[in-house]
Amino acid sequence: MRIPLLLLFTAMSGFSQNRLTGVAATRFVDLALSGLNREFPNKPGNVLRSAGDARTPSEMTPVFFGHFDWHSSVHGHWTLVRLLRLFPKAAWSENVRAELAGKFTLEGLQKEAAYLKENPSFERMYGWAWALRLGIELRAMDEAQGRQWAAAYRPVEEIIVTNAKAYLPKLDWPIRCGFHPESSFALGQMLDWARATGDEKFEALLIQKAKGFYLKDTSYPVRYEPSGNDFFSPGLNEADLMRRILPAAEYRVWLEKFFPGFDLGNLTTPVTVSDFEDGHLVHLVGLNLNRAWDLRGIASALEGDPKVRLLKLAEAHEKAGLRDAVSGHYEGDHWLGTFAVYLVTGAGEPAKK
Repeated sequence: MRIPLLLLFTAMSGFSQNRLTGVAATRFVDLALSGLNREFPNKPGNVLRSAGDARTPSEMTPVFFGHFDWHSSVHGHWTLVRLLRLFPKAAWSENVRAELAGKFTLEGLQKEAAYLKENPSFERMYGWAWALRLGIELRAMDEAQGRQWAAAYRPVEEIIVTNAKAYLPKLDWPIRCGFHPESSFALGQMLDWARATGDEKFEALLIQKAKGFYLKDTSYPVRYEPSGNDFFSPGLNEADLMRRILPAAEYRVWLEKFFPGFDLGNLTTPVTVSDFEDGHLVHLVGLNLNRAWDLRGIASALEGDPKVRLLKLAEAHEKAGLRDAVSGHYEGDHWLGTFAVYLVTGAGEPAKK
């Protein structure tokens, strides 16, 4: 049975520039905390090379073992850190600080880094993307404890960047799908990290790959989306990535070729979900949230009627996604709160001027 969320929805439906209320933040904090140390059910993403590799999730990755899988655990931690930054004096803030202090230990994070080094394709590239997004958030914490966490987390960032720098030159083609392996979302997140940390060589590599993969794309097949278990729009993800890459005038020319006449086809209509207890079908809730943040990102580089139109489409998708973001079923609840927080806090959008 789904949990009524009228209070949460009412708090969100009128968002303007400040798009997250304390009531909504508390609900998302509760969601993230509920999975933080919930080890089972769990879906490990590792390859077993011998019987010795058959270990519990917490034995393999002692920090990010909750929330059903590694990447969801990472972005569950990101959710808590981001909300703590936005609401540092909330009633729940001290509890969240205590929980995170127990997780962001130097020993635990060193073990996480060692595991990533020993398994260089583990969580490639979706988990890497969220891990670097968490790094951005930790580095932005303006308090002594946050700086301590950020320093302890550096080995995780460093090995992920090392793995990415080794992998990307070998990736000859983009990965176009509506779920984890999709490449443009990951490139966008990694690019945000490279710019936030001043890693110019990594930034140059990411821009090179993005242009090589996507710069010549035209007439995106908007009527081929969505697939039945998408939580990403690969077309909108690509457009939101290129918004990060190209100067505004060049981007508008590229976008007109990519979406001729700004015909978005099926991308204009929010999707519905037939079964919230099916872990794949509930992905579609995330698709509405992802489309909304992509549309907002794309609109940020536009002017006039196209901007207004895309923001209206984003609003419709946001409304549908937030309505369904918390269903009472762990299949979706272990991760959808993060997508909602990413959207309503504008995590991937350009900074307001």
